[in-house]
Amino acid sequence: MSDPPTIDRSPDIDRAGGSAAFSPLYQQIKGLLLQGLDRGEWKPGEAIPSELELAARFQVSQGTVRKAIDELAAENLLLRRQGKGTFVATHHEAKVRFRFLRLTPDDDKPAVSGSRILDCRRQKAPADVAAMLELRAGDTVVNLRRVLSFDESPTILDDIWLPGAAFKGLTADLLAGSRSPLYALFESEYGVSMVRAEEKIRAVAASDAQAELLEVPVGHPLLQVERVSFTYGDRPMELRRGSYLTERFHYRNSLN
Repeated sequence: MSDPPTIDRSPDIDRAGGSAAFSPLYQQIKGLLLQGLDRGEWKPGEAIPSELELAARFQVSQGTVRKAIDELAAENLLLRRQGKGTFVATHHEAKVRFRFLRLTPDDDKPAVSGSRILDCRRQKAPADVAAMLELRAGDTVVNLRRVLSFDESPTILDDIWLPGAAFKGLTADLLAGSRSPLYALFESEYGVSMVRAEEKIRAVAASDAQAELLEVPVGHPLLQVERVSFTYGDRPMELRRGSYLTERFHYRNSLN
């Protein structure tokens, strides 16, 4: 068995700034757990070792491990199941599946969703896309476009860019034939888990193409949501520009 990872227990205080220049012990354990998730040591949907086993592995107290796991659970990276253990979050799990989709019906009644793939092609990354995905100029990306409908009414037009190297073999036929949500497909087929996202939101007027696909007049008001989604290690793996109709929906978020 290999030696346990080295953990820095020596406080190094920045006297001039009056702040600690080291990570608390539980944050170091959290970082080691994230490294294990990134390496695929524990797959999505699988149980991780118990707190006692992890405490022995990292040579820390069970309370320190519990605090690290609590933070990962709060970030929806791990899921606790009472009496069963702690599991790696998966986009196949109902609790996690739609956590990046914030569009909510005004009446709070569940809507029947549908997805129509319009296009999926490989191309050289435009400069702005390459920059946001931290790719080199000219690197290949997969660009796909789809319309999401709710209760058979077109509601979201998505333009999505993915790093080509990570998504080899992704085609319109594969997307159209999948019954899984997009992020669940990325997870199961390509081993890419989207664990967090950053968004920018603005109001725009529908272009000719947007108006046709969303079945609204040209110039109709839309909510544009630009999202960059990251996998473990804060690596950007998706750029998504969504155009949303909000006549029957609103964009809902919780701020802590």
